[in-house]
Amino acid sequence: MGVAFSAFIDQTFPPKPKWGVADIPDLTGKVVIVTGGNAGIGRETVKALLTKNAKVYVAARNRGKTLPVIDELKKETGNEALFLSLDLADLKKVKASAEEFLRKEKKLHILFNNAGILAPPIEQVTAQGFDLQFGVNVIGHWYFTELLMPALLTVAKEEPGQKARVVTTSSYAVYLDTIHWDMIEDTPQRRKAGPDTTLYFQSKHANAVVSTESARRYGNQGIVFISVNPGNITSGLQGTMTLITKFFISMILYPTPFGALTQLYAGTDPHALDLNGAFLIPWARVGKPHKAVLDPAVGKKLWEWLEDHTKDI
Repeated sequence: MGVAFSAFIDQTFPPKPKWGVADIPDLTGKVVIVTGGNAGIGRETVKALLTKNAKVYVAARNRGKTLPVIDELKKETGNEALFLSLDLADLKKVKASAEEFLRKEKKLHILFNNAGILAPPIEQVTAQGFDLQFGVNVIGHWYFTELLMPALLTVAKEEPGQKARVVTTSSYAVYLDTIHWDMIEDTPQRRKAGPDTTLYFQSKHANAVVSTESARRYGNQGIVFISVNPGNITSGLQGTMTLITKFFISMILYPTPFGALTQLYAGTDPHALDLNGAFLIPWARVGKPHKAVLDPAVGKKLWEWLEDHTKDI
């Protein structure tokens, strides 16, 4: 039985959760960013963090759609999140977002790289001309994280015994493909690829590669990097799928709150501090990713590609 099939069975039909929102410790004094925190799994993540008294920034593109969500969450939790403008499809705006945050905060205790896009029209690319899924899911998040590094590093420097955490949302698709270096930019090869298969799969695979490589580079500086498969969850991402894909996917979906469990565990539980570089699977379990995710040569190549393609922003 292949690794992908074995992982599919294990992660599509996981055992009942042994960890839940009630297990999150008090987060008073902790500063958190959740990208895409205005909907789906991100919203559930923000809600849980607010109930534990974290100071949460909801990083999203649309202020008009996000502020009503922030109001709803205040009514539900008694605590108010803060809006941070972030457009991951434009690296110049990513830079502006990070700079805005750093003007307001000296420390960042937890960064949830949660936002994602699935199967947009193939004609859509980022402001810098990258495949939209790779640009939003991978490049934008990597660049955002790097720009926020001063605030992440400050946590360990000024709070003895503490570590910052970066949790990146990948998916089961990490097993289904690897990185196609000729499909990241808008090439003929990319145009021929299926947006809800190859292009999406490679972006989620790359999310885990980046997280693992970041763990190698920053693990000894007081930052824990973890990537997660949140599970097969009902969310807005399915809105761009074909009808037949939606039909089959709908039969194995779990309610949205389940999707927040694994990343909340990675970002808040004390035991997860020992999981630098890990790939977590539903629900809050350590899994084994695709072998390429663990390959230092792949991580180094992607990291250098990212540095090269963002150096002039």
